[in-house]
Amino acid sequence: MGIFESVSAQLNEARKAKQETRLAALQGIRAAFLNETKKNNSSTLADDVCVALLRKLEKQRQESIDAFTSAGRPDRADAERAELDVIRTFLPNLADEATTRRWVAEAIAASGAASQKEIGKVMGALMKAHKGEMDGNLARRLASELLPA
Repeated sequence: MGIFESVSAQLNEARKAKQETRLAALQGIRAAFLNETKKNNSSTLADDVCVALLRKLEKQRQESIDAFTSAGRPDRADAERAELDVIRTFLPNLADEATTRRWVAEAIAASGAASQKEIGKVMGALMKAHKGEMDGNLARRLASELLPA
């Protein structure tokens, strides 16, 4: 069962179990998925498309948590954290720093980048090979460390 189908199944389970917080998060995920299916008139989504959408939702929730925390609204921040936890249950784990560092080194070698001015080549190669498997910000930081100025 793919992510798209799993979200639908868990949505029904949460509705039957009257898990309001989980239900709200799953409805948000399902809405994002349905909006994407309307773009290309499909009835389902591939897992890689679902992961990309979930990463976007994850980032939005994290930004909301930060905003609510700095605004002194811990109640809203907690609600966003609960939704973030549900979103993360569908996401694959990101590679650790050591794995990402190895991938960055491989991408530098493959792209032939010789300075930090060519970090775009490295990031392009990385995203092509490992999109959704690593933290892009970490990869960019590691690439700037490994490439000479």
